[in-house]
Amino acid sequence: MSNPLEITAGFFFGLIVGSFLNVCIGRLPENLSIVKPASRCPRCETPISFYDNIPVLSYLWLKGMCRNCREPIGIRYPAVELLTGLFAALCVFRFGISGAGAVYFIFTASLIVITFIDIDHRIIPDVISLPGIPLFFAGSFLLPALTPLESLAGVLVGGGSLFLVAWGYYLLTGNEGMGGGDIKLLAMIGAVVGWQGVILTIFAASVTGTVIGGAMMIAEDKTMKLAVPFGPFLALGALIHVFYGQELISWYLYGIRPF
Repeated sequence: MSNPLEITAGFFFGLIVGSFLNVCIGRLPENLSIVKPASRCPRCETPISFYDNIPVLSYLWLKGMCRNCREPIGIRYPAVELLTGLFAALCVFRFGISGAGAVYFIFTASLIVITFIDIDHRIIPDVISLPGIPLFFAGSFLLPALTPLESLAGVLVGGGSLFLVAWGYYLLTGNEGMGGGDIKLLAMIGAVVGWQGVILTIFAASVTGTVIGGAMMIAEDKTMKLAVPFGPFLALGALIHVFYGQELISWYLYGIRPF
């Protein structure tokens, strides 16, 4: 069981990683290097000094504005940092400082980047999902809840199930209803959660996607053709399984309260 000091250290480590994830979110869709140049204002492109690049605190100190041009900086930046910090703390709380905890945190960080890129650009970058499949399959050797064989089955079931859905939809309608990015993303997810986790992921993604997508259509007075990215819901479903999947399955099968 992790102690409060370890959980707190995990949170601050996550804040730092979250700052880097913001760079990935901003640059990967533009095919830009995530290493060079150094962080800069997205408006005036003035390099950001180290004292203005402290996660969350610098944003609050500068009141959400660039020190140089005084243009507002999006709330997404501290939000991603906080989200990453909270998930890092949760990884330490649930799995301790361990190989499994490291795998799950890298997996979570990858999903955060994918989620925000998909929301902004309606794409899931292959540069994350494709290398993520062998990377997280290798990581399955560090996961006590998953065998490498189950990880491989998760890749095949994850990618194969969405491919069949997309293919069937295309045959029925003549239109593409699901992008290839979602297929590759679920294959990557399957490497971490296994084939059983893929089922829970799809179920959770479908439920949350239906509720949130329906609410968006009502709010915006749109038809059923409103384009809602599915990647964020797959990411949410995967995280539900990673952190609380066993409890939810036990509750569903045996009536054991999950919390």
